Amino acid sequence: MKNNEKDFDAVKMMRDIRCQLHEEYERNPKKRKADLERIRKKYMRTTISR
Repeated sequence: MKNNEKDFDAVKMMRDIRCQLHEEYERNPKKRKADLERIRKKYMRTTISR
């Protein structure tokens, strides 16, 4: 018999995080833009080498 109770549910955790961020960005749209700029600066490469 399979037990459906999980100690850790990653999908539920991601949904909760997404919902929390959505509410936060609804209240303060400038924070979303600032967060995206920070993430782009940290992770995006400025030049594409081929």
